Amino acid sequence: MDKNNLNYYKGKLLAERKSAEKFLLQLQNNGMTHGLFESSAELSFYDNHPADLASEMETMEKGRAFREHEVTIIKKIDDALKSIEDGTYGTCKRCKKKIPEDRLEFLSYAEHCVKCQNEISTRAMNNDSARPVEEEVLGYPFGYGYNDHSDEIGFDAEDSYQSVSRFNRMEASNEYHEDDDVDYVEPIERISNEQYRRQLPD
Repeated sequence: MDKNNLNYYKGKLLAERKSAEKFLLQLQNNGMTHGLFESSAELSFYDNHPADLASEMETMEKGRAFREHEVTIIKKIDDALKSIEDGTYGTCKRCKKKIPEDRLEFLSYAEHCVKCQNEISTRAMNNDSARPVEEEVLGYPFGYGYNDHSDEIGFDAEDSYQSVSRFNRMEASNEYHEDDDVDYVEPIERISNEQYRRQLPD
């Protein structure tokens, strides 16, 4: 890449860095990056409605997400500025091919060409280690059993569910039903409106 183009992209990167820093300062001035207790003047949240606390928490989490995003962008911009200095700017870090200028115009801190970036993104989405750790715990009892992936015929997860579900069935019998003559209503509540009116003084 020639010197004029490098100077152009350097100016573009510096302008983007300045914009990201300005946005971070706005977040900080608006109190969106502080914790819940830091951003509030109250000593106790005891008398606050849960919806108010939820709104404050949502605002705080958005602020933290915005901040994290901008910090990541600044780091990528700094890496791109270093690559301008060492002469590797505009070269894909993975395949070492030239990154098209259309891509750099759109994303001046791009580290990979479109093809390599798509492969990296696809691999990251399909990577099991990127899945939430809770799935390891939730997957076993609600998914497959210990031998569902084998050809062995035996007592598996489906059989255990069927075995437990048998206890939920009730046979057609009257043992759970009481006779209708059992008093469910207290005697005072059995008095009809008419009987009640008769008892009132004239």
